[in-house]
Amino acid sequence: MTGVHAFGRSPTRHCKACGAVVQWRVPDDGDTHERAVCPSCHTIHYDNPLNVVGTIPVWEDKVLLCLRNIEPRFGKWTLPAGFMELGETLAQGAERETQEEAGAEIELGPLYSVLNVVRVGQVHFFYQARLKSLSFAPGHETQQVRLFAEHEIPWDELAFRTVRETLQRHFADQAKGFKGFHTVDLV
Repeated sequence: MTGVHAFGRSPTRHCKACGAVVQWRVPDDGDTHERAVCPSCHTIHYDNPLNVVGTIPVWEDKVLLCLRNIEPRFGKWTLPAGFMELGETLAQGAERETQEEAGAEIELGPLYSVLNVVRVGQVHFFYQARLKSLSFAPGHETQQVRLFAEHEIPWDELAFRTVRETLQRHFADQAKGFKGFHTVDLV
């Protein structure tokens, strides 16, 4: 690997403990992967996947989508979701992202889907959610917020494959009266 990530994030360059420039090598502790190792204080830094958390907010047979006002995928539709913050649970992050991006108050349901997006070093978690009211509004990262029935979904204008996969499963489950859980590996 030599300190370069295939999934596009910048690799660790400096030790988070002492600030020294790290060396990329297999640690001497029996590890089998190349890591950022500090030659000064010997701290080993692990680059782990980022967690993306969000919801599938529903009102009757419709789903609330957000039109992105930021890159990546500016001007494309998505479920309200974003990166999990330190100090919060998956559920807290999903609720926060729904409030920030869609201005929506929800009743959070069970975890619905976990999607592993290995090529970009992310894991996406989507919860089922019920809108408490029709009062919602775009946040600063969102141009527009709108409810869509399945036949109205702008499938060709969805921002991310994880959103498409989750929505397809949601509507298929809804048609069958099934409330399940899905794990998807996107390669």
